[in-house]
Amino acid sequence: MLDFTSVRTKEITMAELAAGLTKEDLRRLTQEMVDTMLGLLAECEDRDVTFVPDDPAAYDEAAVTEAELYLPWTLGHVIVHTTASAEESAFLAAELARGVAYHGRSRYEVPWPTITTVAQCRQRLKESGRLRLASLDLWPNPPHLDNTYQAKPGGEAINAANRFLRGLAHDDSHLAQIKKIVRQAQRIASSW
Repeated sequence: MLDFTSVRTKEITMAELAAGLTKEDLRRLTQEMVDTMLGLLAECEDRDVTFVPDDPAAYDEAAVTEAELYLPWTLGHVIVHTTASAEESAFLAAELARGVAYHGRSRYEVPWPTITTVAQCRQRLKESGRLRLASLDLWPNPPHLDNTYQAKPGGEAINAANRFLRGLAHDDSHLAQIKKIVRQAQRIASSW
């Protein structure tokens, strides 16, 4: 899998990391990420999906309700959040690759309370992988990699490869959280 550490430590930009990546690279990286997340669920049981972990630092600035602002995320919540973010990046990337000017967000997130089983988590991950891979088929040959936008004034230029890669980086940023939730849930379950 791609290591995003150098981007997080600001040694390089996401644009520098994305430079030279092909659609085939993005396909491979997507499949690796989905397989990694599926692997983290390998030993999970349904009770692990709705387990509310101990997370004193929980804070969700995008929470829909005040009650959810400091709510620790369940495994199901993390899975729908990461898949929605990666899909958003993939579909924005497809538009950029086709020469469409950036026009804002393109996001749908499955309501997290509806995800209560490991089978649903696996299905969501597989579906998300399928959608992301399919979005790469929308890229023309050659893609319009000169079609860029800035997320904030003075920020780096974001093209299709960079935008797609940001979804994978977001997935990557949640891997430790998934591991922590699974570890806590299974530790609690083994004490029953």
